[in-house]
Amino acid sequence: MNELLSLKNRNYALSGGTGTLGGSIAEYLVRNGANVLLLGRSEDKLKTKQDELNTIVTNSTHIFKVDVMNEGQLTTLRKEIKKEFNHLDGLVNLAGGNIPGATLKPDQTIQDIAMGDTQKVVDINLFGTVIPTIILSQLMVEQGYGSIINISSMAAKQSISRVLGYSMAKGAIDIFTKWMANELASKHGDKIRVNAIAPGFFIGNQNRRLLTNEDGTYTERGNSIIKNTPMGRFGDASELNGMVHYLLSDASSFVTGSVYDVDGGFSSFSGV
Repeated sequence: MNELLSLKNRNYALSGGTGTLGGSIAEYLVRNGANVLLLGRSEDKLKTKQDELNTIVTNSTHIFKVDVMNEGQLTTLRKEIKKEFNHLDGLVNLAGGNIPGATLKPDQTIQDIAMGDTQKVVDINLFGTVIPTIILSQLMVEQGYGSIINISSMAAKQSISRVLGYSMAKGAIDIFTKWMANELASKHGDKIRVNAIAPGFFIGNQNRRLLTNEDGTYTERGNSIIKNTPMGRFGDASELNGMVHYLLSDASSFVTGSVYDVDGGFSSFSGV
């Protein structure tokens, strides 16, 4: 493979790597010669995904049971990565999602929202990226290079009904991405980059009930999304892999502080 696009023998840490999108990205990375460090709270899920990926490429995947909201655990993780792998080439922050209490039902108003659940959603989707980025980027500062990818959303670009907490957090992710890009490049050199990907609508475990009925047909919300997506379909998890590859590779060496839409045209369409 062209060296500009090579990921071979590089070390990439992924939070949320056992989910639908994260799992697809992790598999893509190991198939392209990278070493994947999976971060997560569930040891069972981590081990299952590790076994799956190591079957594809032997000894390609390593797991670390860690809460990405816990500064102490992440500081310990940083030391472990330094000791065991010597360097960290990239970090992909995929931890996040929504919970029922923070999602308004069609017949509810904002007065019905569960504030406690909404705060939890903001925490995991915002600080679940902020904290590991700040702590693990120290490795990149020490070594002088690295690429960080955050996950934004269509909900950061325009009002998406029913998901207030998720929308607020993802809007904050966009400015955090730009802020960190400036902070790291201006103070630590042009080889440390921070960008974000804003996925369109992909069906995963977190949103399946919102978008599909039990019989597999689309809900009213699902149909509305399809109607407003020029490509006329939901995305496949594998369709994020190309953008991840680009942003982690040297092909994007002069790219930082950007948010890339991978959305089938959703964000470009006015609905008319």
